[in-house]
Amino acid sequence: MVSKTVKDVKALLDQKYLQFNHPDFIATDPIQIPHLFTRKEDIEIAGFFAATIAWGVRKSIINNSIKLMQWMDNAPYDFLINAQEKDYAVFMQFVHRTFNGDDCLYFMHALKNIYQNHQGLQAVFEKGFEENESMFEALVHFRNVFFELPHLSRTRKHVADVSTGASAKRLNMFLRWMVRKDNHGVDFGLWDLPPSALYIPLDIHSGNVARKLGLLSRKQNDWRAVEELTAKLRYFDPLDPVKYDFALFGMGAFDKF
Repeated sequence: MVSKTVKDVKALLDQKYLQFNHPDFIATDPIQIPHLFTRKEDIEIAGFFAATIAWGVRKSIINNSIKLMQWMDNAPYDFLINAQEKDYAVFMQFVHRTFNGDDCLYFMHALKNIYQNHQGLQAVFEKGFEENESMFEALVHFRNVFFELPHLSRTRKHVADVSTGASAKRLNMFLRWMVRKDNHGVDFGLWDLPPSALYIPLDIHSGNVARKLGLLSRKQNDWRAVEELTAKLRYFDPLDPVKYDFALFGMGAFDKF
């Protein structure tokens, strides 16, 4: 028997999921950056950059993401594939919190390598996933491929390492954008990975709301907390547990729950 309390929590999350998983949400969120594009590769690259710098003040995240897209001539895939060294100079000026020009340049070279030599971001994540059907393994594999070129050690901190316990909030958010399929117009559903395998993008908002609702006992926002919360959400919806990210984040960021 499911307790009334658990039923009430599920009903609340279902209600808030429908409230926030709406096209109006796009204008408030970094997901608006990939929504500027229609080409699959542009959506992936724009989404990856927007997710990478998605910490801090949301207005700054969005403004800095727009700046990056403008510097890429609003055609990120074509720019990455065709850019000459002189075209990269402006990116040395880029700064978003601790993500600087050196980091930005490496990200561009790493993405170019992924599209030229690994068949793109989707293929890298799918290859990591396929052996054990594990999104954890997909995240580990992606990070290894991403850093296979020579790079500064400082840049590694900008791609979460789940093997050391990182929550990987931004990578899990990016995967939600690319993988989740519904008819609400927010997430893209471009990739063939199963939404059931996704993990919650755990941040301060979703973590605090989850704890208040009794869905998360772990105090740290680390990978163990991600696993604990995602397991609870899979109980509510085994096929699409991460849809509740809209509810948990929205209740924290907008409802001040």
